[in-house]
Amino acid sequence: MNTGQTIFSQIMDFLPLHEFRKCVKRYHGNYRVKSFSCLDQFLSMAFAQLTYRESLRDIEACLRSMQNKLYHIGIRGTVSRNTLANANEKRDWRIYADFAQILIHTARKLYAKEPFAVELEQTVYALDATTIKLCLSLFPWSHFRLKQGAIKLHTLMDLKGSIPSFIKITPAKISEVTILDELIPETGSFYILDRGYLDFSRLFILHQALAFFVVRNKSKVKFRRLYSRFVDKSTGLRADQTVVPVIPKAIHDYPEKLRRIRFYDSVNKRHFIFLTNNFLLPALTVAQLYKCRWQIELFFKWTKQHLRIRAFYGTSENAVKIQIWIAISVYVLVAIIKKRLHLNMSLYTILQIFSVTIFEKVPMLQLLTDYECKIQKANFDNQLTLFDL
Repeated sequence: MNTGQTIFSQIMDFLPLHEFRKCVKRYHGNYRVKSFSCLDQFLSMAFAQLTYRESLRDIEACLRSMQNKLYHIGIRGTVSRNTLANANEKRDWRIYADFAQILIHTARKLYAKEPFAVELEQTVYALDATTIKLCLSLFPWSHFRLKQGAIKLHTLMDLKGSIPSFIKITPAKISEVTILDELIPETGSFYILDRGYLDFSRLFILHQALAFFVVRNKSKVKFRRLYSRFVDKSTGLRADQTVVPVIPKAIHDYPEKLRRIRFYDSVNKRHFIFLTNNFLLPALTVAQLYKCRWQIELFFKWTKQHLRIRAFYGTSENAVKIQIWIAISVYVLVAIIKKRLHLNMSLYTILQIFSVTIFEKVPMLQLLTDYECKIQKANFDNQLTLFDL
């Protein structure tokens, strides 16, 4: 790799720019644009994500201080607060949504053989949503409650590698369960769902598509037990039963039998009841699958803490969506870099290193490898400890 390139340029070298240009052309992104192209906008916003910039003025000040390096990192237009704000306001957010999906497709291929907590050949997805709160006076289009604005980030995550495969941004008023209507069920795959997605008509569509689901049961939903299977209670299992719904509407919406598994978590001292249409997997494996759903909660927490999706650079709906999609693109791009360079460090560590070395002219692999070597040496030094614990 060329040592004359900045770290930022080396990061952007992993982008499939020919695919990005296709996305721009699809939505006429550069129509009547003279100086500040969609690529300039993407690179400026990606820089803001990687360096944790707080505002458009912050982005402008930082990039203008490196004016002599902007051409070499791919930014051809003049970066200004007004120009960037205008681009976020008017450029079609679908350009960056489609490009993020291309990066996601690439990352999923790289992480397809990633080890998983449960030994399964099938793909395992977790579906959930998180709410991003907004100030109603600044974002009046995001009305959620009486004095609160918000949007929802619906995510279907491939748990092998923690890569999101489907993302949709909606008003917070949209019910989470309606997102099931937009999914194309993948035959043979497992969908891990929280109890908010317990809708028998929609679950039956998954069943008819020959996909499997594991969903947490609601306490008010009653079933009639047909027969039970033996369980080893030392593993935390309490029951493994074949059941049918009791309520007539539920029977109409889901006319097939279901499997109900009761599990006791001795660590957190909580009881769980799971419903699934898979009758072949061991009951303990079904409980372990639901436990893996926690990865999507960690993804939401990680993105809110380490990506700029809580403080927005623009107040329009279009600007908010552009910023979120570019943030997701940066997350997936770093995941691609980690896999292609065979790095063992976490995404958080990689992002932190990039944030303080973004304009350094050193090979990226050397930078990240030297960091790992220093950590290993620090762990095996001969320095005496002050307190012998």
